[in-house]
Amino acid sequence: MNPVLAATVQFNHRPSDKAANLAIMKVFVDRAASTGVDVLAFPEMCVTGYWHVRNLDRNDIEALAEVIPEGPTSRTLLDWSATTGMTIGAGLIEQSSDGRLFNSYLVAMPDGSHAVHRKLHCFISPHMDSGGTYTVFDTPDGNRLGVLICWDNNLVENVRINALAGAQILLAPHQTGGCDSRSPDAMGLIDPQVWHNRAVDPGPAHAEFQGPKGREWLMRWLPARAHDNGMFVMFANGVGVDDNEVRTGNAMIIDPYGKILAESDSLDNDMVTARLDPARIDMSTGQRWLRGRRPELYGPLAEPADTLDPRTVRFSRAPTSSS
Repeated sequence: MNPVLAATVQFNHRPSDKAANLAIMKVFVDRAASTGVDVLAFPEMCVTGYWHVRNLDRNDIEALAEVIPEGPTSRTLLDWSATTGMTIGAGLIEQSSDGRLFNSYLVAMPDGSHAVHRKLHCFISPHMDSGGTYTVFDTPDGNRLGVLICWDNNLVENVRINALAGAQILLAPHQTGGCDSRSPDAMGLIDPQVWHNRAVDPGPAHAEFQGPKGREWLMRWLPARAHDNGMFVMFANGVGVDDNEVRTGNAMIIDPYGKILAESDSLDNDMVTARLDPARIDMSTGQRWLRGRRPELYGPLAEPADTLDPRTVRFSRAPTSSS
């Protein structure tokens, strides 16, 4: 791995308004380019908007979807990458050649190449499918990146497989925080008015964003993904009202020891940057643990055990102690 100046973004997207969202993104692209950023990560489905999509019919989703890499968003991202010399990742809705719809993340690279990850655990709409492959690839500057979208990161197996495939940097685009998680003591809804009032009364919004519905929840698990696998993690997220939920931002960059190198405590659109030092990987605890694995013991991990489809899991209530 070569040294990397990394940047992650949080921003409040507009539902179904790709032009407006790309205009916001362009501001961050210019800002990142002016500071010499090498890799820039935007949030999950930030081009199309996210949570409102659960209420759209198939025709409306298809109207938002694009073919990758021939679609206009792909061409825009590839142009930005070629012009700035940055590797740029952003989330959108993809329509495949066979007509299927995916929650996808396009990574555009300066040499004109690209990678695309289809969310492995897609639940946003019954009209959208889950992807079936991992996405680990080399950038033109000699670094190896992986991509996991939102819930993909919550399953430890997904991150471990990226690490075993050699990923040194994991792009982790999200739309999270302030979710009706349906699990006790895990996030929870935030009153949208708290965010709307942030300019005149920032205290309540800051408490929600930094508390158990936002940062505190992330701190229970996200740094462990970096630490346990000896990789850098670039967490990008939405911020503010997203239909009936409120995203908490918390954009951050984490090193292979689980140490937070940079993070945002802003209540609005923001970008954080950090320099990624390759020396932090080689002797990290996670990398040493990877070399001590016992694969012959792990067969049960690949056996089905009460598994459900992502939509059933996401929209069901957690069982009570009496059930």
